Amino acid sequence: MSEANLKDLNDLDVFVEGVPHDTFTYWREHDPVHWTEEPGGRGYWSLFDYESVTTANRDAATFSSEEGGTLIRDLEPEALEMNRMIMLNMDPPKHTRYRLLITKGFSPRHIRALEQGIDAQATKIVDNVIERGECDFVTDLAAELPLQVIADIMGVPQEDRHMLFEWSNRMIGSEDPEYMEENGAAGPESAQIELFAYASALAQDRLANPRDDVISAIVHAEIDGDRLTEMEVNVFFLLLAVAGNETTRNLTAHGMQALFDFPGQRALLQADLENRLNPAIEEMLRWGVPVLNFRRTVMKDVVLGGKNIPAGDKVALWYMSANRDEKVFANPFDFDIARTPNDHVTFGGRGPHFCLGANLARTELRAIFREILTRMPDMMPTAPQSRLRSNFINGIKHMPVKFTPGKRSDA
Repeated sequence: MSEANLKDLNDLDVFVEGVPHDTFTYWREHDPVHWTEEPGGRGYWSLFDYESVTTANRDAATFSSEEGGTLIRDLEPEALEMNRMIMLNMDPPKHTRYRLLITKGFSPRHIRALEQGIDAQATKIVDNVIERGECDFVTDLAAELPLQVIADIMGVPQEDRHMLFEWSNRMIGSEDPEYMEENGAAGPESAQIELFAYASALAQDRLANPRDDVISAIVHAEIDGDRLTEMEVNVFFLLLAVAGNETTRNLTAHGMQALFDFPGQRALLQADLENRLNPAIEEMLRWGVPVLNFRRTVMKDVVLGGKNIPAGDKVALWYMSANRDEKVFANPFDFDIARTPNDHVTFGGRGPHFCLGANLARTELRAIFREILTRMPDMMPTAPQSRLRSNFINGIKHMPVKFTPGKRSDA
């Protein structure tokens, strides 16, 4: 492949067609720390190989999430200031203090206590479609479990969970024609306003009537002796609502698509689900990275991949590319459910921003795939998937499937 045929990673339409793996592969081989021009922007360094991505991810003092936020594009000062209130866009020690507020709700012990309930929810989700023999895998199966679970954890009534789904789509899909057409003027700004209004009302209720949920923990917590402000509570809610359903929804869809594309691996998994499911989930995580990249801002001059990167420059950590690095993963374009070791960077790699919901995501993936592969063993796609127009979220919006109709578990 020549440079003339490489894809422009700033072009969102490129990602509607699919992940530009040929371009990632070229740059990993020829220039893994590559200066990338940015139309209308000041440009940035793209980190394509595993070593540079993990190095930057672990060094928060040099590669800041807070200075310029975690989106590649530069934000206006007012928007950046609000973004810095979101834990994702904080650096230690501030990030550490805020993260501790909700760590208990996502600890391995707490997730294990939820596991039986998550399994039951997965069963009911499959019950709701199994008699039909067809469905939209994304909206009917992949989206439902993370929505139901994060609603329970946050303290959102189940009847309100689809508002989280809608708000997430309107914010994350703000540059996707489908969501723009559906929502018209009711785009990302109005979605954020609606979400904040809902979060404020829920927080006020939990102040007066605390429960065993994350929102109660947040509104009654103190940072350096002070309670969180209304806006701080709102942005906490935003982060949990979006990250808690968007990422696992897309991981589930990509995992199922991988099983469609590699029927031999699917047959191996279905033949020994009990022993092969956990490593298969890890390979799905490597394969279907839901967040394509995060941006960091360089706080001091640094040398990375042989390049002198001055303070103030921004870098994009391309997690999808790092997960296909031939130096780390043998035959990286083979979906291999027995792959070991499988030290993927889907949850951010090691570092202060390692995904807080990693244990929850794995539990949800195990639950839904156990149900699907056991009760819908012949599921197949009926049309090509529809992808999100984004170079940030590796999203699948729709994936029509069919299967032999079955019986509900309570029939």
